[in-house]
Amino acid sequence: MKDTNKESRIIAGTMTWGVWGSDLDTASMEQLIHDCLEAGIRTFDHADIYGGYTTEAAFGKAFAGSGVDREEIRLISKCGIQYVCDARPIRVKHYQYDADYIVRSAETSLENLETDYLDLLLLHRPSPLMEPGEVAASFDRLKAAGKVRRFGVSNFTPSQIRLIETAAPVEAHQFECSLSARDPLTDGTLDDCMTGRREAMAWSPLGKFFREEGPERDRLAACMEALMPKYGADESQLLLAWLMGHPAGIRPVVGTTKAKRLRGAVRAEKIELEPEDWFDLLVAAQGHKVP
Repeated sequence: MKDTNKESRIIAGTMTWGVWGSDLDTASMEQLIHDCLEAGIRTFDHADIYGGYTTEAAFGKAFAGSGVDREEIRLISKCGIQYVCDARPIRVKHYQYDADYIVRSAETSLENLETDYLDLLLLHRPSPLMEPGEVAASFDRLKAAGKVRRFGVSNFTPSQIRLIETAAPVEAHQFECSLSARDPLTDGTLDDCMTGRREAMAWSPLGKFFREEGPERDRLAACMEALMPKYGADESQLLLAWLMGHPAGIRPVVGTTKAKRLRGAVRAEKIELEPEDWFDLLVAAQGHKVP
């Protein structure tokens, strides 16, 4: 197996590993875990709700059978969304962040993932009812018990992060960001990650390029056609390189279950776009020059 002491910036997103996507069986998940490690990807991103509260347990079974040492990998999970599905007797999707619920959710994730600790626990989405003191109390309990090492948030605004930080530190932030979802560049999200020294992670890092036709895709395709030979890269690698070119040190959460694409994503880390090429892609995506 490849030496994994040097971790890739790429994060393996597991949302589509289970019934919400490829519906991999245990043997296929075991192989995919090994494929990630072979590529240098050591971090696996989860959420309790994935697969209607089933994917963490499916991954945990595969991890237990993989023979991989727990210290070789980094596990992230998220909690707080009460999702309407067969596993939950609730009538409306909502958010819950009292201390007991956060602790109980984290402990359930540990049981399902068949591990003793999470490297990082994120509050999945902000709630208008969240109280910083309750959040801080849950963090203190989980850290004191050795069940979670670090804490962060997902899909929060900078002001919501400041609210939580009146009682507890926020060490990481995961949010949507890509050439299709550019708001973090201008709404303070990336500025906050840099000033707050938070680990920045981007979900859906390829944006809409491979999912939706339209003028934006046409402009990006034309721009990348000229850049691909220059950098010896394909479209997905250029999209990732653009994201990783930001000084916040963004870590893309890549959702593919294909080993070849995982290896290609890791190779994108070596691409250093020249500033004018970085802005060429931005201008193509937004359809107008920068101010």
